[in-house]
Parts: sequence; C-alpha cells; structure tokens
Amino acid sequence: MRYGILGPLEVVGDAGPVRVAGAKQRAVLVLLLLDANRVVSADRLIDELWGGRPPPRASVTLRSYVSVLRRVLEPERPAGATARVLAWQPPGYLLRVGPDELDATRFERLARDGRGLLPADPAAAEALLGEALALWRGDALADVAFEPFAQGEIARLTELRLATAEDQVEAGLAAGRHAEVVADLERLLAASPLRERLRGQLMLALYRSGRQADALRAYRDGRDLLVEELGLETALLAHDRMGARGLLARTRLHLAELLLDGGVAGEQQRGAALLEACLADAAALGMAQVAARARDRRTPGSLGERFAPA
Repeated sequence: MRYGILGPLEVVGDAGPVRVAGAKQRAVLVLLLLDANRVVSADRLIDELWGGRPPPRASVTLRSYVSVLRRVLEPERPAGATARVLAWQPPGYLLRVGPDELDATRFERLARDGRGLLPADPAAAEALLGEALALWRGDALADVAFEPFAQGEIARLTELRLATAEDQVEAGLAAGRHAEVVADLERLLAASPLRERLRGQLMLALYRSGRQADALRAYRDGRDLLVEELGLETALLAHDRMGARGLLARTRLHLAELLLDGGVAGEQQRGAALLEACLADAAALGMAQVAARARDRRTPGSLGERFAPA
C-alpha cells in the first residue's frame, strides 16, 4: 500500500488507487499517517477530529471510521481476523507503514540525499532533488488544509519543499546552467517574493548569464519589496543614501559572498575581484557597514583574502 499526503490524500494498492470516502475517515487516516508506526491514542483522535467538542458517542463513531478504513486498507482480510495494517494497541491505534510507502517520507529522504551530494556531484544532486519535488501533486495535506491539527505539518512540509527547490537551483548553478534556472527562480520568487535565498540565487544566475543590469534590478526590487511589505531594511540594505553607486556596492558584496561560498571552481577569483570593487566603492562613499563586512571576508585565511589581488 502506498500513501500520498503531498497533495490530496492518495491511497494506492496493488490493484490501483483506493477511494477513502468521507471527510472524517480521511482525517483519521491523515492523523495516523502523520504518526505512522506509532500509537495514536483514541482520546487524541477524538480531540483532533471534533476540536474538543465531541459528539455524545464519539468513541463508537471513531471505531466505525476505523472499521471502514480497515476494509479499505486490507480488503483481503477475512472477517474476524486480526487487523495487521491498522491495529488496535491500547490506548489507541497504530498504522503500519513500510519504508517509502508514504510519499512525504520518500520526499524527505530524496531531498536529504540530494542535498548531501551538492558539493561533490551537482548533476546527481539535481536529479535526486528533482525526483523529490516530482512527488508533490499539490498543496500538502490538501484534504485537511483548514484543520488545526494539520497546520504545523503543512508549514513544515511547505518549507521543506521550498528549501528543496532552492537546493535544486543551487545544483543547477553549480553545474553551470545559469541561464536555464532563471525562469524557475522567477516562478519561485513570484510565489515567495520575500525569500532572500531565492533572490540571491536569481541575482547570481543573472550575473553569471551576463545580465548584470537585470541582476541589479532584481536586487533593487527585493529591497523595495522588503521596505514596502515589512517596513524595514535588512543590514545590507540599511541607510541607503548613496544612490545607484551605493546600491551597486551592496550588490557586489552580496554577489561576492555567493561566489566565494559557492565552492565552484574559478568562481572564488571572480568573487574576490567583486569584493575589491565593493571595498573601493564603500570606502569612497563612506559606507562603513558595507566596508566592514567586505573586510571581514578578507581576513587572513578567508577565501576573499586568499584570492585578493596582491
């Protein structure tokens, strides 16, 4: 049996998709899947299903839901035989789920493995991360999107999905596919415009594609959005009174940090050159905060110092 929660609830048996009828039955199955292979107490299931206001015969109703789910999950089980997939274990129920039978578990494993390959083998990492993202069929836990019990897991899985997409872009950049990832980054940023890592990746992709003006525009758009949406400016964006040259100095600093930290052959030298240009502009404009941060990257032993011009 395979289960999907990365989208609408999905149950697939040997013969194909299995229909789970009834919103409450689906909610019970989701609750058990979120704690797969662990006992979930009957009291907790009742509390989560009815929000602390259970009907008079809640225990009986819960047992009827479980009975329906058992017939769905074990259609070949003889009448009266002990349930093995959805078992009663005091004080509640346990749903046995095998390795990789739940799409969320497989997604997390693939994402973790792909992330681990990033430094050494970007192409393999990109493939694994793409396989992980392909498991998504919509919004996480779509059937119970408004249930209080689902909110924490929805937020966690959604964040993991976005972080995995960022890792996939990182792998594409490391593999030299700078122009190709721009469209993906623009799509991701349209959905999550305040995501700083995505904006930094877009700037880097544009810069490496020879689109320096567009990289600067992406930086400026991000600054304006932060100020408009949050009413504040980040450390790199603070005290902007220097016009375009000041903006360029901070853009160079951000790109230099990305290049120095990227671990891509040949990019550290470019990052060091950008760092020197940033230092010159920051010193000329009296941008003490930017200059201090740039100098920190040139401390003895750092990549910025190692590749700085003699």
